[in-house]
Amino acid sequence: MEPVCPIGLACASEISALLSPPSPLQVQEYYHNLLSSRGCSGISVKQDGNFGKGVYADMDFKEGELVLKDPMFVGVQHSLNKIDCLVCSFCFRFIGSIELQIGRRLYMKQLRANESHGCDVRNSSQHFHGMDSSDEEENTQQCTSGISKTKIPLPEGVVESLMKGQLMLPCSEKFTLLPAVPCPGGCGEVYYCSMSCAEADWESSHLLLCTGESSDPARREALLKFIKHANETNDIFILAAKAISSTILRYRKLKAASLEKQVKHDTSCVSNHRSLSFLLEAWRPISMGHKRRWWDCIALPDDVDSSDEASFRLQIKELAFESLQLLKAAIFDKECEPLFSLEIYGHIIGMFELNNLDLVVASPVEDYFLYIDDLTHPNKEEAEKITQPILDALGEDYSICCEGTAFFPLQSCMNHSCCPNAKAFKRDEDKDGQATIIAHRFIRKGEEITISYVDEDLPFEERQASLADYGFRCRCPKCIEEEP
Repeated sequence: MEPVCPIGLACASEISALLSPPSPLQVQEYYHNLLSSRGCSGISVKQDGNFGKGVYADMDFKEGELVLKDPMFVGVQHSLNKIDCLVCSFCFRFIGSIELQIGRRLYMKQLRANESHGCDVRNSSQHFHGMDSSDEEENTQQCTSGISKTKIPLPEGVVESLMKGQLMLPCSEKFTLLPAVPCPGGCGEVYYCSMSCAEADWESSHLLLCTGESSDPARREALLKFIKHANETNDIFILAAKAISSTILRYRKLKAASLEKQVKHDTSCVSNHRSLSFLLEAWRPISMGHKRRWWDCIALPDDVDSSDEASFRLQIKELAFESLQLLKAAIFDKECEPLFSLEIYGHIIGMFELNNLDLVVASPVEDYFLYIDDLTHPNKEEAEKITQPILDALGEDYSICCEGTAFFPLQSCMNHSCCPNAKAFKRDEDKDGQATIIAHRFIRKGEEITISYVDEDLPFEERQASLADYGFRCRCPKCIEEEP
């Protein structure tokens, strides 16, 4: 049976207003202001009646030249990746120190070894950033068989010393990372590279999504249930929660500013009649994204037969409804009630499904070990007396990138081509989660800047099948030439 959302019935007109496409003038004004606020030059966003929005070059770009660095609107690190990489929860830059990054990986490797030998190891989430020495001793004493079977065991206390900053690795001062700043709400789950990132995240969404002890116990419990459900099913729900939270917080700011203005001018007349206009303005960044309902646009998995497609899409809709109910119990705001309708929730997730870009930030741990390997004798020999046993203990997966998914407002406006003139490409100097778009070939002023949504080296039919999930059939020069 189709899930029924009472809010969808009660707020039908408001939902319709939120989902109405912005006018060309609104699109032009929004992206002009966005580009100006970010100091972006050389590109513009234009609306096309046939193909929607597109990004165009306002200057020539040479091959390999930076076209755009695009900060994300919302992003999330994959839940399992948090175990391996300690990064800023706002900009996704690696934080702490080389020693801490390596120590955490070794610590989790020990825990996994213990678990594989049937040991009762407690939930390790509180140890992701640091740990008390007695905790490590307790975990180590619970089962020594897992560690003893490590190919090259490290001397006792090395992992603890790395995590506590008591052991400094050779040349690590050349790979200085910003110190980890804890969440201002005390949740112990997120860390930042600076107070500015902590404050920006708090003001944009984390204020409503923090599970710190200072939050209301009932809402905290509900939020933990929502997060657990998202981690077990699809972390795209976390992105949706951030998008809704940011809209609620923008709405509150707009309303507060308006009420303050009203009070200054006429203390006898403070009105809420413009609440919908505030909500529409707060929704503006999301209104710009191309949206379809998640259960309509999600690609059919390879293991699902086409005859079962209707059943599959219903299951996806039910999954979204289940997630929405958990989120509603945690952060519901009556004045922003339409945001908690299944229709709006489905469109937000669908926007992410169609427009998200992989979030990848290279680990400095790899650069560190490569640096050691490039040292000349006798410096290399002396350094490797300390680093080689650690590298051996880490194993082949000694360096893991920060991985997640994010929505980038400008990159998402770029249209597809199977012979694109630009590509998403991280350079050595790109150390955070911003989308970096590089010219793939020479781009002339006035030319549309395109990227490929799929592997452009795939055969024609496979490309078209993949692009069908985005709702269009590609007619780029390459496809026209290769079409049978």
